[in-house]
Amino acid sequence: MTQQLPRTTDDVHTRQILDLVARGQARSRSELAFQLGIAASTVGLRVQSLLDAGLLQEDGVGASRGGRRPRVLRPASDGGSVLTVDLGGRHARIGKHDLSGALLEVDSVEVDLSAGPVPTLAAVCAVFDELTRHDSSPIRAIGVSLPGPVNVETGAVDQPSRMPGWPGFRVGDHLRARFSGATVTVDNDANLAALGEHRAQFGLSKHSITVKAGTAIGSGIIVDGHIHRGASSAAGDITHTQIDGSGDIPCSCGNTGCLETVASGASLVRQMHEIGRTDVRVVDDVLSLARDADPEATTLVRTAGTHLGQALSGVVNFFNPHAVFLTGGMSASEPFLAAVRSRVYEACHPLATQNLRIEAAMTGADAILHGAARQALDGLRLPGSAS
Repeated sequence: MTQQLPRTTDDVHTRQILDLVARGQARSRSELAFQLGIAASTVGLRVQSLLDAGLLQEDGVGASRGGRRPRVLRPASDGGSVLTVDLGGRHARIGKHDLSGALLEVDSVEVDLSAGPVPTLAAVCAVFDELTRHDSSPIRAIGVSLPGPVNVETGAVDQPSRMPGWPGFRVGDHLRARFSGATVTVDNDANLAALGEHRAQFGLSKHSITVKAGTAIGSGIIVDGHIHRGASSAAGDITHTQIDGSGDIPCSCGNTGCLETVASGASLVRQMHEIGRTDVRVVDDVLSLARDADPEATTLVRTAGTHLGQALSGVVNFFNPHAVFLTGGMSASEPFLAAVRSRVYEACHPLATQNLRIEAAMTGADAILHGAARQALDGLRLPGSAS
């Protein structure tokens, strides 16, 4: 089962210390004590436990501010690696990270999710083996992204579409048996994209929504730097929000007029075909035409952004996040992004938008890998953690 560790005060402090050092926001014990607002003695104990565990190392001394020169802290260079995989329908994007979460290498392999979990994961594990072939340090953690609803307690997809053989298959247990000693975490791709972007922007504070807008639409909610899943792991699923005036196009959920039927990349391709533009095959074709100022493509892209903005406006009014980040192929389209902004600012209360950022994600195509690494590192059983 995917470990959900209890959080004692010491455990929280240890994770905060590891995160601040990994992000380069604190480089010494004194800086950590100042930023966390806790006693220097407490910081010293937690740092020492991380040094003893091989997760941090001391690397020279920093500048003095009137006393003894502080010893500089950084993630251990030989402390081990973190492996991640973003599984899609036809390909897997695979990453290798150090203990700071920094992405060191990226590879990809063709997969077919419809073939089932065992052959798919065998292809992924072959790439994992290749990426770590020359390493003497251990694989500390593995983070897995799946393109469907995930039960994070079991590490299995829950009621997925177009994933025969996957429901109930415990991906975490399968990989733990293959990579003994590694922590394995499994989550939905939209949640991990949200986590990756948020941690890169805000660390372990503030609130955000990240929308993955590509062939399909998904979103994740982050509260104080952590994924908010809701009672049944459905939090953030704006995909099936019904859009006024969207018609009666049937959706995979069984309803009609859902956001995905009018604002996803797949819907744009369908709408282009409906007006006779049969030369368009994938969403990138539509976006390319919009970049070239094709009027029909541009209108459809802007309309899709307006629909997404409509769906987001209720969420922004209710949740009041610090930021809305857009990732996926459609986030690179300025007409799409501008339309989302325009609709949200028009429809929301001024108090909800006065400090709101709406922008393309800075992590781009690597957002999911970054999020998978961060979640995997969060899942590490740290020294002093509750058992």
